[in-house]
Amino acid sequence: MMPTARLKDVAAIAGVSIKTVSNVVHDRPCVRPATRDRVRAAIAELGYRPNASARRLVTGRTGMIALALPEINVPYFAELSRHLADLAAARGYRVLFEQTITGVDVERTVVSGVEAGLVDGVLYHPVALTTREVAELRQHLPFVLVGEGAAPLGMDHVMIDNVAAARDAVRHLLRLGRTRIAFLGHETRSPTNTTRRRLMGYQLALEENGIAPDSDLVLAIDSFGPDEGQRVISGAIEGGMDFDGLLCRDDILAFGAMSALHAHGVRIPDDVAVVGWDDIAVSAYTEPTLTTISPDKHEIATLALDMLIERIEGHHGPGRHRLASYRLRVRASAPDDH
Repeated sequence: MMPTARLKDVAAIAGVSIKTVSNVVHDRPCVRPATRDRVRAAIAELGYRPNASARRLVTGRTGMIALALPEINVPYFAELSRHLADLAAARGYRVLFEQTITGVDVERTVVSGVEAGLVDGVLYHPVALTTREVAELRQHLPFVLVGEGAAPLGMDHVMIDNVAAARDAVRHLLRLGRTRIAFLGHETRSPTNTTRRRLMGYQLALEENGIAPDSDLVLAIDSFGPDEGQRVISGAIEGGMDFDGLLCRDDILAFGAMSALHAHGVRIPDDVAVVGWDDIAVSAYTEPTLTTISPDKHEIATLALDMLIERIEGHHGPGRHRLASYRLRVRASAPDDH
C-alpha cells in the first residue's frame, strides 16, 4: 500500500514551504498564481487529501463536494466526472458521486438528501425537475448546474449551446450534399431539454437552407443505448425510409445506428453520412471513425468547479450562466473531402 501523502510531501515536490501549501489548500488569496498552480499540480501528482476533520475545525468546511449525474456509467458522464474529480483534487476537494437515473422522484430524493454537514456544495445535472424545484435547492447548499436541464436565472449554470452545435452538424451534412437528413433520438416519453434543443438546431439548419423539415425523418427512441439505435435504424431501413444523412442525439445511439447500416449493406459515408454527439473516447476507434459534436469537457468541469468554490467561499451574486466551447470533430463517417 502506498503511504498517505502528507503536507510536507506536497511542499517538497512543489518546492515551497508547508505554510504555502496550507494556504493553497485553504484557498487563501496570499499565494501567487504560478505558485498556486505548482502546488495544485503537486497535490494532484501525489493524490494528497487534506484531513477532513482538521479542515472542518479550521474552516467550517468538509472539503467534500457532491456530483449528481443521471447515469455515472454513461461514457460522457464518466469522462466529465473524471475531469471534475481531477480538478477538485488539485483544489483540495474530494467528490461524492450521486446517481439520479430512475426519474424525478429519485432526483428529488438524492438532491434533497445531500446532507449539508457532509458536503460543502453540489454540482448537479438535472433532467426531470422543473425550474421552480431546482431554484428551491439554493436555500440549502451552494449549487452549480451542469447540462441542458432546468436552469433558474438565480443559479449558476454551465452548458454548451446545443442549438448552435446541432445547426453546425446539420450544416456540415448539407455541405456534403446530403438533403435527406434524419434525426435519431427523440424520446417517445417526455423528451428532455437536451433533445429539444438539439432537435431545434436540426430544424433551424434545414429551414435556413430551404429544406422543409420532414417529421418522418425524426426517429423516436424508447430508451438510450446502442441496441436501441440499431433497432430504430434497422426498422427505418426495412420500412423503406429514404435518408442520406443522420444526426444522432449521442454517440451511443450512433454506434448502434452504424451497426444497423453495416448489417443492411448501407455504406458509410457513401450512402449515409453519420454524425454523433459527445465525442466519447471510443468514437475515434469505430469503423468508420465517428464524426461528432465534441463539447469541451475540461472547460465545462473547470467553469462549474470554479463557480461552485466561489459560492462555497461566500459569493452571493446573481446566477451566472456560462457557455463552454465545442467543436465538430470531423472523422471518416462524414469527412470533409467526401
